[in-house]
Amino acid sequence: MLSHEETLGLICRAKSGEEAAKELLVKENLPLIKSVVKRFKGRLEYDDLMQLGAMGFLKAVSGFDESFGVRFSTYAVPMITGEIKRFLRDDGAVKVSRWAKALAQKIAAYTDEQLKNNRPEPTVDELAEKFGCEAGDVVFALDTGRFVVSLNESGDEDGTPLGDRLVGAEAPEEDIDGLMLRDSIKNLPEREKKIIILRYFRDKTQSEVAAELGVSQVQVSRLESKILRKIREKME
Repeated sequence: MLSHEETLGLICRAKSGEEAAKELLVKENLPLIKSVVKRFKGRLEYDDLMQLGAMGFLKAVSGFDESFGVRFSTYAVPMITGEIKRFLRDDGAVKVSRWAKALAQKIAAYTDEQLKNNRPEPTVDELAEKFGCEAGDVVFALDTGRFVVSLNESGDEDGTPLGDRLVGAEAPEEDIDGLMLRDSIKNLPEREKKIIILRYFRDKTQSEVAAELGVSQVQVSRLESKILRKIREKME
């Protein structure tokens, strides 16, 4: 690993246009880039994620100033993360979701065929072997498909889809919102996560959720509004 002084020296040379300094900085900081990239595993091909990570890293090199009073790695991590997130939001998430939905459709058709012929429902490993992919790809495809469908399902007594309630009056970009919604829900506290799952992915009414949680319907309504507001803020 480069020392702090060596890193600063290379950054200065890189800013002056020295390509060898840029290459050495990237090479010596690959562990840092990989540590950020692994957070997005499954969203894109690994090589694509590494390329985006390197782009974010080089933007950090260009924008870093020693007067910031922080180590370069502290400055670089959010820059790398931001580069990947921007791509997923603006382009990559759509491509990933289209691939995932296509695989989910193939899996659904194959599973239906197996069941119609009185054969057991295929396991994840069997599906992965059938379609020439990793088991994780199968799980991701099925999970993504469920979230995209649920965005367009009515989740409230007034029939308003969850996607519309989260993104406002504009029609949601279902592919992007599905992945963003998935991440937002995953990080909720258990009780809040349970309310959203019961309401929007188990088709429970507020009264049914209230009975299951042992609270009033009014409390569920207030909690739900609070949770949706929190999710919306995270997505924005």
